Amino acid sequence: MNILLLIGIAMAAGLLVSRGARAVKLPNVTAFLVAGLIIGPCVAGIISKEQAESMGVISEAALGFIAYAIGGEFKLAYLKKIGKAPLTITVFQGLTTAICVDVGLIAFGVDVPLALLLGAIALATAPAATLMVVRQYKAHGPVTQMLLPVVAMDDALGLMVFSISASVAQGMLGGAVTVQSMVLTPILEIVGSIALGGALGWVLAFGARFFASRGNKLALSIALVLAGVGLCDMWNLSSLLVCMMIGAVMVNLSQQHEVLMEQCDRFTPPLFLLFFVLSGADLDLSVLPSVGLIGVGYLLLRSMGKWGGTMLGAVCVKADSNIKKYLGLTLLPQAGVAIGMASLVAARFPTLGSQVNTIVLAGVLVFELIGPVITKLALTKAGEITPGK
Repeated sequence: MNILLLIGIAMAAGLLVSRGARAVKLPNVTAFLVAGLIIGPCVAGIISKEQAESMGVISEAALGFIAYAIGGEFKLAYLKKIGKAPLTITVFQGLTTAICVDVGLIAFGVDVPLALLLGAIALATAPAATLMVVRQYKAHGPVTQMLLPVVAMDDALGLMVFSISASVAQGMLGGAVTVQSMVLTPILEIVGSIALGGALGWVLAFGARFFASRGNKLALSIALVLAGVGLCDMWNLSSLLVCMMIGAVMVNLSQQHEVLMEQCDRFTPPLFLLFFVLSGADLDLSVLPSVGLIGVGYLLLRSMGKWGGTMLGAVCVKADSNIKKYLGLTLLPQAGVAIGMASLVAARFPTLGSQVNTIVLAGVLVFELIGPVITKLALTKAGEITPGK
């Protein structure tokens, strides 16, 4: 089928299902995922797995703009106001999640290397679904303000923990453990991503002064975000970190940051819709029966780790009571980063790859479908979404 026709069908399906979802007050992101599931290979088969994968460039671009939008929330005035709280909470929730999954699975008799790999992947959180819920319902308040920087920093922490856990697992399976693979490689990736994103953000802030038209300002933003994503593919850097830095540097250096972000916000909704519909088409219901007790344990332990670790971190920084109670519940969605880590495991650990991939894909299916709903409920309970929306 023609690629443009497929894109049209995918967008139409997302819009139709979102209209029905509104009647039962489900977030749009969940509706888009369900629409993808319906037209994907698991149900109607209108879009095949190969066709969905062939449109991967759309997903890469969408993730870049999602990260850029999150970076745009990193205003220095706000970061100075909240201090070290987001970093502390990020570290607590991330490490607690990894440890909770590791210890829990090992206690149930899972081999240590497999438990370490699953624990590291469990740390990853999907910023896309979270941002979509926040934007759809115009959520605002202490929980939302803390949520965005925590989700942003979670990717950097995930890279570090995954690299260390994978190296330890490789050593236990008879491979070589090196300082380079455990420490130097992830640090270089993080530093390189921050440097590239900072440079592109400066170019955007400086270059926007030479364009009077809003359309040209938008074109410059799109060009630099897409360039950032493309350079990440070439140089093995994190596109999420790069694009977040583009947004963060731009919003703090440019006097026109409000215009730049507003124009981008007008451009991205169709792209985000298409991204989630294609993500839904990638979901595979057939993995659920083969998950077994290890998969169920992974789901429960990850949820406990996210919630418990966030509460511990919030208590340590004496955060608002709503942050302690509800922030952890908004960190459940999991998608692209986790799938990417599972793919790396499959390439590096042939004996464990299939099992890890099955468990992670099942987790993504569950967390992507129910995570946005739980995020909406948590933000509503916290009083940051108007009831009835």
